[in-house]
Amino acid sequence: MSFFKNIFGGGTQDNSGAADFWKPLHTEDMLDEAVKKSFERKVVIFKHSTRCHISKTVLRNFEKATEAKEKQAEYYFLDLLQHRDLSNRISEIFEVQHQSPQVLVIESGKVIHDASHHSISAEKI
Repeated sequence: MSFFKNIFGGGTQDNSGAADFWKPLHTEDMLDEAVKKSFERKVVIFKHSTRCHISKTVLRNFEKATEAKEKQAEYYFLDLLQHRDLSNRISEIFEVQHQSPQVLVIESGKVIHDASHHSISAEKI
């Protein structure tokens, strides 16, 4: 069950399954911490629009695929509607064009992979 069930409807948060791997990304300080972590292990940032059906579908598929994988990365979730300024900052720092949905894989402070829409794949992490 998705950590973000309450965003899409359905009541209370359910912490089972895929919910355990997401870390919220709300501030530049949190982003700085994520970048620091990328020197220890891969960091994945998933940028999601809660109003977009494609983004919702891609998120659900990504969660299902990631849930089954051994976690060799830290996974961060950014709600674009709540934190568009932070999304813009990510685009500036890493010199990637803003997309939604979008996934960025960061290693040693640099983006080593980015994808958007249906090109997002847990297998490429």
